[in-house]
Amino acid sequence: MQFIDLATQQKRIRNKIEANIAAVLDHGKYIMGPEIKTLENRLANYVGVKHAIGCASGTDALLMALMAYQVGPGDVIFTSPFTFIATAEVISLLGAIPIFVDIDPDTFNMDPVKLDHALSALEADDSDLCPLPITNSQLPLAPKGVIAVDIFGLPADYEPISAVAEKHDLFLIEDAAQSFGAELNGKKACSFGNIACTSFFPAKPLGCYGDGGMCFTDDDGLANIMESLRVHGKGDDKYDNVRIGINGRLDSLQAAILLAKFDIFPEEMELRQQVANRYATLLGSYPQLRIPSIPPGASSAWAQYSILAADQHQRNEMQSSLKDAGIPTAIYYPQPLHLQSAFDSLGYKKGDFPVSEDCAHRIFSLPMHPYLKKEEQQIITDSIGRIV
Repeated sequence: MQFIDLATQQKRIRNKIEANIAAVLDHGKYIMGPEIKTLENRLANYVGVKHAIGCASGTDALLMALMAYQVGPGDVIFTSPFTFIATAEVISLLGAIPIFVDIDPDTFNMDPVKLDHALSALEADDSDLCPLPITNSQLPLAPKGVIAVDIFGLPADYEPISAVAEKHDLFLIEDAAQSFGAELNGKKACSFGNIACTSFFPAKPLGCYGDGGMCFTDDDGLANIMESLRVHGKGDDKYDNVRIGINGRLDSLQAAILLAKFDIFPEEMELRQQVANRYATLLGSYPQLRIPSIPPGASSAWAQYSILAADQHQRNEMQSSLKDAGIPTAIYYPQPLHLQSAFDSLGYKKGDFPVSEDCAHRIFSLPMHPYLKKEEQQIITDSIGRIV
């Protein structure tokens, strides 16, 4: 059994993929070829925003978004500790300081109330209100922005998060690396905040066959800056550099593959909902398990289907039972970012973000993709049922 079945998807559209690749080979514009603009236009229209800027990875998308706001030393960016390292890594790469905000136990996304507490803690320099990092910076810490993460494909709670950000004059970035295709209150993921960023890593709901990413915004000025940043900060031409940028372009071949995949993407999103609904029905009879909770008005892109065991021991037993049945599982994420060695200098400690730490000890993810059969899900459920 496959954790993510890319082979079945490829079989459906292999001819289209090969035709799109052949078109790139024929025109020879491997960097910033016509496929880039076609993809950007299609995805911007799908999301419902004015601008889409393709780039080399989801990490580069986040980096470009922060660079567009000239984030640097002394700046503070608030984000979740329960996510992949890229979210906070880009903050540190620019010399800024990540301040972590614990998550909502039901959605695993940033808790808006705790975001407000974190801002109050920084303003009052009071770690009793919210754990704050230790810094050696000679600069005063200046709150500048928020990166909210749509974990596992579910959009964060953007209405209250946006309200907190606006109250404190902070920009808001939507880390939609896992949520392209999701919705919240009638709006698509990648349409929230000032800039939204997604990833086209192969395992994502819309993935290429390498690395790729995209930024989305309605702001003309930010779009122009990010288009410059992705090509070494170019101005009117590539030898007119008006700012420091990065080599962050999306390859034409990857855009060609994404265009073929996007043709069936809406159908695949429907199939993902069906798979998730079957899981909910099959696993809902086990009270010891916590299955995903989707708030009213929201839909997930189901990048992962993650459940909570009663404790770490039970998780280990269930994973072992599933492995014996030939069923792969994964843990997203085994250690929150505040406890990672990369962020040791911030001085966070165990117990600072208890909800994230508790989830990390109990969470694990089951196979999830549009082509997962009911019979396979029954086998998965039976293997879990032998333990709970």
